[in-house]
Amino acid sequence: MAMEKLSVLGSGTMGHSIALSASIAGFQVKVWGTSIEDIERGQRDLQGKLEVLAVEDFISESEIKEIQYRIEFMTSMEECINDATFIIEAVPENLKLKQDLYKELDQQCGIDVILASNTSGLSPTEIAASMVHPERMVVTHFWNPGHLIPLVEVVRGEKTSDITVNRALALLTAMKKKPIEVKRDILGSIVNRLQYALFREAQYILELGAATAEDIDTAVRYSIGRRLPVTGPFMTADMGGLDVFDDISSYLFQDLSSAQVSLGKMRVLVDEGKYGQKNGRGFYEWTPEFSNKLNKQREKELIRWLKQDLLDHKKSPVI
Repeated sequence: MAMEKLSVLGSGTMGHSIALSASIAGFQVKVWGTSIEDIERGQRDLQGKLEVLAVEDFISESEIKEIQYRIEFMTSMEECINDATFIIEAVPENLKLKQDLYKELDQQCGIDVILASNTSGLSPTEIAASMVHPERMVVTHFWNPGHLIPLVEVVRGEKTSDITVNRALALLTAMKKKPIEVKRDILGSIVNRLQYALFREAQYILELGAATAEDIDTAVRYSIGRRLPVTGPFMTADMGGLDVFDDISSYLFQDLSSAQVSLGKMRVLVDEGKYGQKNGRGFYEWTPEFSNKLNKQREKELIRWLKQDLLDHKKSPVI
């Protein structure tokens, strides 16, 4: 398959990060920003990410200019999409905004152009509701930070074609990502459902007074957090014995939280306007020093894993 001509709509947190991931893999990418200010912000953030990658020896200093050269920012959406064969949209999570955008793209782009959304939670079926050709619309959900997290969820809408899904999977594989197909349009796809199931139970344990937020975080980091990079839930169950997991499920499932909304302590924090890192206080106190330390620590660890992924791929390229 010929290399897709890729355009990214949106130069914000996810947009420029997706473009960076594609450029590192050798793709020429056009990126549309809504204004000069948005583009300048995206370029600054892109430069910062490249510098961190160089410091961590993931790329060389000489490769930085090559990667930047392959990414072209512009304020004209028409110019951005004029020769694209695959468009990834990363605009704000507003259904009406996306529906209007996809209706416009559907009219402007040839029917062979794939239209993909980076939405983390909106339904591809609903996004494509006003399209004449909804079969070429699909979700490609990158995980933040998009250039460091390998997984991309490829989510079908009710009318998404096999050709669209296969082209998305092929593009993402060429970008050195780990794409998976979500065969049904389900709320939250896969990882958000799993992530929020864990978060709900963490809140419940905190409400019970069984442990502090810090100790619950520590428990996850130093137990299943260490094991999950190697074995997911089904493989873990196989290795532990399905008979054992079945026995434990029979009594533990009954005692797990079934809350339909956020629990008390979480609700209080939100009502008090304490949103976490973004404004300095949540379950933790986020001083500038603490925030900078944690973000650097996370980025360094993700780059370490990405290096290992690439090493494993070179050893076993067929996997």
